[in-house]
Amino acid sequence: TVLSLLALCANLVLAVQPITIKGSDFINSVTGNRFQIVGVAYQPGGSSGYNPASGVDPLSDGSVCLRDAALMQQLGVNAIRVYNVDPDLNHDMCASIFNAVGIYMLIDVNSPLAGESIDRGSPGTSYDSSYLNRTFAVVEAFKSYPNTLLFFAGNEVINDVPTGGTVPPYMRASAVTRDLKNYISKNSKRIIPVGYSAADVRDILVDTWNYLQCTTTGDDSDPSRVDLFALNSYSWCGESSFQNSQYDVLVSDFSNTSVPVFFSEYGCIKPAPRVFTEVPVIYGPLMTPVLSGGVVYEYSEEPSDYGLVNISSDGSLQLLPDFATLQSQFNTLNVTALQGLTAQNTSLVPPNCTSSLISSSSFDSNFTIPAVPPGAQDLINSGISPKPTGSIVSVTATKVTQQVQDASGTVLSGLAITPLADDESNNPGHSSVTATASSTSAAASPTTSKKSAAISMRGNGNAIAAMVLSVVAGIILL
Repeated sequence: TVLSLLALCANLVLAVQPITIKGSDFINSVTGNRFQIVGVAYQPGGSSGYNPASGVDPLSDGSVCLRDAALMQQLGVNAIRVYNVDPDLNHDMCASIFNAVGIYMLIDVNSPLAGESIDRGSPGTSYDSSYLNRTFAVVEAFKSYPNTLLFFAGNEVINDVPTGGTVPPYMRASAVTRDLKNYISKNSKRIIPVGYSAADVRDILVDTWNYLQCTTTGDDSDPSRVDLFALNSYSWCGESSFQNSQYDVLVSDFSNTSVPVFFSEYGCIKPAPRVFTEVPVIYGPLMTPVLSGGVVYEYSEEPSDYGLVNISSDGSLQLLPDFATLQSQFNTLNVTALQGLTAQNTSLVPPNCTSSLISSSSFDSNFTIPAVPPGAQDLINSGISPKPTGSIVSVTATKVTQQVQDASGTVLSGLAITPLADDESNNPGHSSVTATASSTSAAASPTTSKKSAAISMRGNGNAIAAMVLSVVAGIILL
């Protein structure tokens, strides 16, 4: 019977519910309600720290992810954006940890290295089968995790007026859209959305959005159109307002969008310290009818000084004042109302691709899509070889082992993750995670950690799961 209990436990994999897209809404596939992204950018070491030769990336070290997931669960985020990943590394433990605490992953398929992104200065020469093979490898590495919410196939590749004249066709045609979506369609058991993260260059922002969301087939089946559109916007600075930040202009500009729109980065740092007064507005009645949330930039302190935490080389971590400020703003949100919004824009029809959609004379209005490069169609049809793989694994350790200090330097004890139920995602004020300040880093009782994990499992069928895990925990501790 012990083995039977263990076998049953092994089959009870806690998981977030996959998010789908209908019209301009992210939709919880179980509840049918809209889903709002409450996210944070996650790239410890920054883009310059990405080095495949190191054998690590932001999602390859389970103990690091456990530390950060515990803090993010306390902060209240339900999504992380990860810019640079190595598809050849194993990400099972990190993906499983974030999955267990109800945090989705927004994965960029490119990297700063040569040959691993579209060169905005020479898009035609950088769009080849080798580049596509690498982006398809990222898909293979992350497609099996239920908390992979979407793939970003480009980040600010169109970042000024000149690039608006040359890059757009490749952003529709390359792995950013057509080839990546076709690969997922043929090689993944579920459809994972593909989108673009735009620079907030107002002269060409609407043109970029129109160019990428329109259809060449007359409906939403066109694989070259994005599934979603995001922007990195820093126009709200300090004690600003809906009008002064020009958020009102963004809402007006995107009011008839046929794909979900959200902030893939936000959080201006001038003036300092940050007050994050944009948070209640982003998730309030002025913006939620059009936008689907946002991602705060960024989790770890890097040379650009946007960090919420400071990570030392030995793995210890200190919270920065911005962490508490952001958490206090998140905690003002009515999460029940926010994540219970009724889907309202599920049947929107995308506009047809015509030059009339483009207002700037310098922006490309040619919708002729470049051909798939030699050899790439075989990769799409048959899949790449070798294929990275990924799967959800059991998360048994819940206690953070690294030293974590608050902003005043006091060590926090008892910091741990609390796995959520099968139908839950993390949200502000949702987590039962607690940590207490002490002069030393005290170890949490394993009995307490397992009991908390069992108690936190709620929803259909989870009473049985809780009972089984409680029994198994008792057996293990004997």
